[in-house]
Amino acid sequence: MLKMFTTQLSGLFKKIQDKEDLSIEDGARLLAQALIGDGHIFIFAENELTAVQAEAVHSKEPLQRARVLDGLQQLEQVTVADRVLIMSRTIRDSSAVAIGKALEEKGIPFVSVATVDEGEGDALNDLAHVHIDLQLKKGLLPDEEGNRYGYPASMAALYVYYGLKFTIDEIMEEY
Repeated sequence: MLKMFTTQLSGLFKKIQDKEDLSIEDGARLLAQALIGDGHIFIFAENELTAVQAEAVHSKEPLQRARVLDGLQQLEQVTVADRVLIMSRTIRDSSAVAIGKALEEKGIPFVSVATVDEGEGDALNDLAHVHIDLQLKKGLLPDEEGNRYGYPASMAALYVYYGLKFTIDEIMEEY
């Protein structure tokens, strides 16, 4: 089972690389604007995607001037000099959409990372200046009944995060 999961996970990473490469580059440029100025990069995430916040702030190689954004109540700390990275499972996540709307009202550019899904209501990717699709519509492994399981949202989000971080680091080296 682990071999099959590894194969599927590698395929997911390749799909993100192939389809989202330009968006990752654009997102990194947008986020780097905060570092070139006097701003910070705030990261909003919930549930398992808080792994990205932990990696950006507490890892051995943290993201420059990264800060955790816990929710709407903390939004008054974010200024026009800052940029925001919003991570959610899907573009329809109500908390992520609420943060996106509030940022739009304040005129603060942000990057969203979430799986694009079909549905009703507001969508985060319609609000974001740059959107990166996690490409994770269902679990990676089939079970005996034809269902799917093994939904590695945090792994996919961390893969995108590292793509953004490496590109930001390159931009800052050149700057």
